[in-house]
Amino acid sequence: MRVISGIYKRRRFDVPRTFKARPTTDFAKENLFNVLSNYIDFEEGIHALDLFAGTGSISIELVSRGCDQVVSVEKDRDHHAFICKVMQEVKTDKCLPIRGDVFKFLRDSRSRFDFIFADPPYELKELESIPDLIFANNLLKEEGLFVLEHGKQNSFEQHPHFVERRVYGSVNFSFFR
Repeated sequence: MRVISGIYKRRRFDVPRTFKARPTTDFAKENLFNVLSNYIDFEEGIHALDLFAGTGSISIELVSRGCDQVVSVEKDRDHHAFICKVMQEVKTDKCLPIRGDVFKFLRDSRSRFDFIFADPPYELKELESIPDLIFANNLLKEEGLFVLEHGKQNSFEQHPHFVERRVYGSVNFSFFR
């Protein structure tokens, strides 16, 4: 796993081969952040939420690019421990890794975020409900941006908050406001 840009640019972290999570590829991550830079200045007091954080690839990228706070929610014990290890290694307190269920977090959280990123397993039954939970619980700040990574079989164009869709190889990102 490699950090693309920011203060930790070019830092590499070895993800254990036993992990089930598939980190967002460097190609897709670089393209995603190129698009995001048109929407968000990450150095302007941004509070971000990384759902289904997996290896923490997006979380460390957000911290590296200047986010004030990144909350990373990951259910798997080993993945959560890896995220904690990476953040300790770079000596940052800007990331709060939470070990827990994303859906419980979405229902119970009272925090609001400027940027929300979700990279759930593509076969997740509840995947289609994620945008509704975020907007129903008012987790996205006014003018905030929510990005959902998903497979080709999912279509969110009819969602009232849908803005655009980007495809990078087999990776699909839907943007919501």
